[in-house]
Amino acid sequence: MSVSSELKRITTNTVQKMKASGQKISMLTAYDYSFAKLFDRAGIDVILVGDSASNVMAGHETTLPITLDQMIYHASSVIRGANRCLVVVDLPFGSYQSNSDIALASAIRIMKETGAHAIKLEGGEEVLDSVKRIISAGIPVMGHLGLTPQSIYKFGTYNVRAKEEAEAAKLKKDALLLEEAGCFAVVLEKIPAMLAKEVTESLQIPTIGIGAGRYCDGQVLVMHDMLGINVEFKPRFLRQYLSLHEQIDQAVKSYINDVKTKDFPNDAESY
Repeated sequence: MSVSSELKRITTNTVQKMKASGQKISMLTAYDYSFAKLFDRAGIDVILVGDSASNVMAGHETTLPITLDQMIYHASSVIRGANRCLVVVDLPFGSYQSNSDIALASAIRIMKETGAHAIKLEGGEEVLDSVKRIISAGIPVMGHLGLTPQSIYKFGTYNVRAKEEAEAAKLKKDALLLEEAGCFAVVLEKIPAMLAKEVTESLQIPTIGIGAGRYCDGQVLVMHDMLGINVEFKPRFLRQYLSLHEQIDQAVKSYINDVKTKDFPNDAESY
């Protein structure tokens, strides 16, 4: 029997045990009560309340505009629908980068006001003070290396990261620093698969990949991409499991037609 299926509640300790026993970790983003309930019931291990809400929920071009208050709103909604899985919440841009006092205050607000189980933040050595302060307060931290979307204007592109030797060396060093600081897991985004394999094998904590190949200890996708709600975003790493945009389009057109032709509501649907 798998480690996660035995438990009533998945914790940060559970995902560590899953890595140790070679069991892969499944993670999806969610932003509201209804989808969190569906994913939790289906057996997902981890829900990430991602700052990707800025893109898929609010329609912004980047993750930068979303605020801490908005992340708290989304996370609170998700927590009410998640009875079993681990819920991790992104610290949004500007809520942790400037200094460790602000980072700790932001993390405490998320934990107190949402009931979430952990936070995630982007970066390595440059945010290490913040990581240590948050962990020292008893708050679990998931790291995030590789393509870090909050730094998109610095990168200037969403292309694969760490293909060059210097950036790959920094990523490997950062991963070890995050583990030493006490992170319970680290997301690796859009990096070469063999680099992700090397990092995964170098760490005692699990790696969660997105566009980082098959050797990570787990995988994460954005729900709107995976379910085919969002059709504009089609990177190589995405496997689309449904085409909900087509089914929703047809359902709405059928509803419009039924209203216009006076077919809905019928006698059976009236009081």
